[in-house]
Amino acid sequence: MKLGFASDHRGFKLKNELINYLSKKGYSIIDYGTNSDISCDYPDFAYKLGKGIVNHEVDFGIAICGSGIGISIALNKIKGIYCAKVSDEEEALHTRSDNDTNAIAFGEKMSFEKAIRIIETFITTPFSNLDKHIKRLNKLKDIESGKYHA
Repeated sequence: MKLGFASDHRGFKLKNELINYLSKKGYSIIDYGTNSDISCDYPDFAYKLGKGIVNHEVDFGIAICGSGIGISIALNKIKGIYCAKVSDEEEALHTRSDNDTNAIAFGEKMSFEKAIRIIETFITTPFSNLDKHIKRLNKLKDIESGKYHA
Protein backbone atom coordinates (compact mmCIF):
# COMPACT_ATOMS: atom_id res chain seq x y z
CA MET A 1 0.00 0.00 0.00
CA LYS A 2 1.25 3.45 -0.89
CA LEU A 3 0.46 6.42 1.37
CA GLY A 4 0.83 10.10 0.55
CA PHE A 5 1.55 12.71 3.20
CA ALA A 6 1.34 16.48 3.15
CA SER A 7 1.62 19.16 5.79
CA ASP A 8 2.28 22.78 6.33
CA HIS A 9 4.99 24.03 8.70
CA ARG A 10 2.86 23.33 11.76
CA GLY A 11 2.31 19.69 10.82
CA PHE A 12 5.88 19.11 9.65
CA LYS A 13 7.23 17.47 12.81
CA LEU A 14 4.33 15.03 13.27
CA LYS A 15 4.29 14.22 9.55
CA ASN A 16 7.95 13.23 9.64
CA GLU A 17 7.49 11.08 12.74
CA LEU A 18 4.57 9.27 11.09
CA ILE A 19 6.43 8.77 7.81
CA ASN A 20 9.47 7.33 9.61
CA TYR A 21 7.34 4.90 11.61
CA LEU A 22 5.13 3.78 8.72
CA SER A 23 8.11 3.36 6.38
CA LYS A 24 9.68 0.98 8.89
CA LYS A 25 6.37 -0.94 8.97
CA GLY A 26 6.72 -1.56 5.23
CA TYR A 27 4.41 1.07 3.75
CA SER A 28 5.52 2.90 0.62
CA ILE A 29 5.40 6.63 1.27
CA ILE A 30 5.38 9.71 -0.92
CA ASP A 31 6.00 12.93 0.97
CA TYR A 32 4.41 15.86 -0.87
CA GLY A 33 5.93 18.39 1.52
CA THR A 34 6.52 20.71 3.18
CA ASN A 35 10.12 19.92 3.91
CA SER A 36 10.76 22.31 6.80
CA ASP A 37 9.13 24.11 9.69
CA ILE A 38 9.42 27.49 7.93
CA SER A 39 6.01 29.17 7.56
CA CYS A 40 4.23 28.12 4.37
CA ASP A 41 0.74 27.80 2.89
CA TYR A 42 -1.13 24.50 3.36
CA PRO A 43 -3.06 24.75 0.03
CA ASP A 44 0.21 24.28 -1.87
CA PHE A 45 0.86 20.91 -0.27
CA ALA A 46 -2.79 19.83 -0.15
CA TYR A 47 -2.88 20.36 -3.92
CA LYS A 48 0.18 18.17 -4.48
CA LEU A 49 -1.23 15.40 -2.28
CA GLY A 50 -4.67 15.62 -3.89
CA LYS A 51 -3.21 15.35 -7.38
CA GLY A 52 -1.16 12.37 -6.21
CA ILE A 53 -4.34 10.65 -5.07
CA VAL A 54 -6.41 11.35 -8.20
CA ASN A 55 -3.46 10.36 -10.42
CA HIS A 56 -3.16 7.04 -8.50
CA GLU A 57 0.37 7.73 -7.29
CA VAL A 58 -0.86 6.81 -3.78
CA ASP A 59 -3.76 4.82 -2.38
CA PHE A 60 -4.62 7.18 0.49
CA GLY A 61 -3.63 10.62 1.71
CA ILE A 62 -2.83 11.87 5.20
CA ALA A 63 -2.70 15.63 5.70
CA ILE A 64 -1.67 17.66 8.73
CA CYS A 65 -1.85 21.36 9.49
CA GLY A 66 -2.38 23.36 12.66
CA SER A 67 -5.96 22.22 13.19
CA GLY A 68 -6.46 19.83 10.26
CA ILE A 69 -9.36 21.97 9.06
CA GLY A 70 -7.67 24.20 6.51
CA ILE A 71 -5.79 21.44 4.76
CA SER A 72 -8.94 19.28 4.62
CA ILE A 73 -10.87 22.15 3.02
CA ALA A 74 -8.08 22.61 0.47
CA LEU A 75 -8.05 18.91 -0.39
CA ASN A 76 -11.81 18.84 -0.83
CA LYS A 77 -11.57 21.55 -3.51
CA ILE A 78 -9.90 19.00 -5.81
CA LYS A 79 -12.31 16.98 -7.93
CA GLY A 80 -12.19 13.35 -6.87
CA ILE A 81 -10.85 14.00 -3.39
CA TYR A 82 -12.99 13.10 -0.42
CA CYS A 83 -11.17 14.12 2.74
CA ALA A 84 -12.44 14.08 6.32
CA LYS A 85 -10.92 15.90 9.26
CA VAL A 86 -10.87 13.17 11.90
CA SER A 87 -10.26 13.21 15.64
CA ASP A 88 -10.39 9.53 16.61
CA GLU A 89 -10.49 5.97 15.34
CA GLU A 90 -14.28 5.82 15.24
CA GLU A 91 -14.42 8.78 12.85
CA ALA A 92 -11.66 7.20 10.73
CA LEU A 93 -13.63 3.96 10.54
CA HIS A 94 -16.91 5.64 9.59
CA THR A 95 -15.40 7.97 7.03
CA ARG A 96 -13.99 4.97 5.14
CA SER A 97 -16.89 2.58 5.67
CA ASP A 98 -19.70 5.04 4.98
CA ASN A 99 -18.13 7.75 2.81
CA ASP A 100 -15.35 5.92 0.92
CA THR A 101 -12.98 8.81 1.64
CA ASN A 102 -9.51 8.73 0.15
CA ALA A 103 -7.83 11.17 2.54
CA ILE A 104 -7.89 12.19 6.17
CA ALA A 105 -6.62 15.25 7.96
CA PHE A 106 -5.85 16.08 11.56
CA GLY A 107 -4.13 18.75 13.59
CA GLU A 108 -0.54 19.06 14.71
CA LYS A 109 -1.45 18.55 18.38
CA MET A 110 -2.63 14.98 17.76
CA SER A 111 -0.38 12.61 19.68
CA PHE A 112 1.82 10.34 17.61
CA GLU A 113 0.25 7.21 19.14
CA LYS A 114 -3.30 8.36 18.43
CA ALA A 115 -2.38 9.43 14.89
CA ILE A 116 -0.98 5.94 14.18
CA ARG A 117 -4.16 4.28 15.48
CA ILE A 118 -6.28 6.61 13.32
CA ILE A 119 -4.20 6.00 10.19
CA GLU A 120 -4.18 2.23 10.67
CA THR A 121 -7.96 2.22 11.20
CA PHE A 122 -8.47 4.40 8.13
CA ILE A 123 -6.31 2.40 5.72
CA THR A 124 -7.58 -1.03 6.84
CA THR A 125 -11.31 -0.23 6.79
CA PRO A 126 -13.04 -1.13 3.54
CA PHE A 127 -15.92 0.80 2.04
CA SER A 128 -19.19 -0.91 3.01
CA ASN A 129 -20.69 -0.83 -0.50
CA LEU A 130 -24.14 -0.51 1.04
CA ASP A 131 -26.73 0.84 -1.39
CA LYS A 132 -27.61 3.76 0.90
CA HIS A 133 -23.98 4.92 0.97
CA ILE A 134 -23.50 4.46 -2.77
CA LYS A 135 -26.65 6.55 -3.38
CA ARG A 136 -25.32 9.35 -1.18
CA LEU A 137 -21.87 9.27 -2.74
CA ASN A 138 -23.42 9.49 -6.20
CA LYS A 139 -25.24 12.63 -5.05
CA LEU A 140 -21.92 14.10 -3.89
CA LYS A 141 -20.41 13.34 -7.28
CA ASP A 142 -23.38 15.03 -8.94
CA ILE A 143 -22.84 18.11 -6.76
CA GLU A 144 -19.16 18.07 -7.69
CA SER A 145 -19.93 17.89 -11.42
CA GLY A 146 -22.73 20.48 -11.33
CA LYS A 147 -25.43 17.94 -12.19
CA TYR A 148 -27.17 17.82 -8.81
CA HIS A 149 -30.78 18.88 -8.47
CA ALA A 150 -32.46 18.65 -5.06
